[in-house]
Amino acid sequence: MNNNLQPPTFCAVVGSFTDAIGKVNAWLAIALMVIVSSVVVLRYGFNIGSVALQESAAYLHATFFMLGAAYTLKTDNHVRVDIFYRRYSPVKKAWVNSIGGLVLLLPMCGFIFFSSLGLVGDSWHIKEGSGDTGGLAFVYLLKGLIPVMAATVSLQAIADITQNMSLLSRHYGEAC
Repeated sequence: MNNNLQPPTFCAVVGSFTDAIGKVNAWLAIALMVIVSSVVVLRYGFNIGSVALQESAAYLHATFFMLGAAYTLKTDNHVRVDIFYRRYSPVKKAWVNSIGGLVLLLPMCGFIFFSSLGLVGDSWHIKEGSGDTGGLAFVYLLKGLIPVMAATVSLQAIADITQNMSLLSRHYGEAC
């Protein structure tokens, strides 16, 4: 028996989960491209319109962004005002990321999560569908992704904060 094997850490589990979502999202991007291309070809090439096909593109686009938010955070590809940050040392970046995550990101995710529950619950209760004739009947599923997005981003933020705090504790621990 190998005693060097340790159970995966919280950060590793969340990271693996976020990576899996990122891989699914890559396939969603391809599906989105095919659907949007189909809408364009059908509309402008054959003068055929489909509300359901157009709505599926919109739903997939929203799904792509809501599921991709945590992966974008994990890979540090989110929008950042990068005037000073890019010049910071890894320790300063860890401070900025930790404080930003604790003071800005987690409270915003909590607000989105809790404020969306009523909207999502009502939508699921009535099985909300499209308001357009011929549209998709799954608006409630799409709205259900709002708290899911907030939860996945929160988990990834906690994992990132944990990693940053670990870096800071190693850095300041060595200085003592």
